[in-house]
Amino acid sequence: MSTDTLLIIFTRNPVLGQVKTRLAKRIGPEKALEIYQILLEKTAAVTKAVQVDKWVYTTPVILEGEPWNTCSFNIKSQKGKNLGQRMMNAFVDAFDAGYKRVVLIGSDLFELTPEDLEMAFEKLSDHQVVIGPAEDGGYYLIGLKAMHSGLFENKNWGTNTVLRDTLAHFKSHDVALLNQYNDIDIYEDLEQHLVFQKYLNH
Repeated sequence: MSTDTLLIIFTRNPVLGQVKTRLAKRIGPEKALEIYQILLEKTAAVTKAVQVDKWVYTTPVILEGEPWNTCSFNIKSQKGKNLGQRMMNAFVDAFDAGYKRVVLIGSDLFELTPEDLEMAFEKLSDHQVVIGPAEDGGYYLIGLKAMHSGLFENKNWGTNTVLRDTLAHFKSHDVALLNQYNDIDIYEDLEQHLVFQKYLNH
């Protein structure tokens, strides 16, 4: 791919008690941390396979270590009071740096493949926006070719209205939708993947 394409990866540092808190209420913080570390490693492996520039935005502070300690990733710190502000600031940084096609993903998706990411950048060649819808009513991926004022404002992040409200924002734009996948956020999400079966309460 050309050098004007950027993949932004939003993560949380894998700190006990600070990740997958909804899961932790059901299975405990130790198991929730293990699951998030699996998701981080999977996300790193998938994104390494895509030939674009990559920025990893972590929170709350940058910690050195796997899986991001390679030259494939440029590590940055998220800025903003809420998720919307943090995503907006990341896109602003990207466009200010001269990138023309920018895709942002989280690190909660076990089903994501390099082909999904390559398709997202391909769709951005002839669409204004690309979105990867999540089964819970949010999205796991958003790609832009320019900033859109107000896109990340007035959204109830973490609820089932995020995708609907985002699509309403783009009602007059050419939007491409990718495959729908399921984020790993709650206990029931674990049941869909064999790799997580050992964390289920039997």
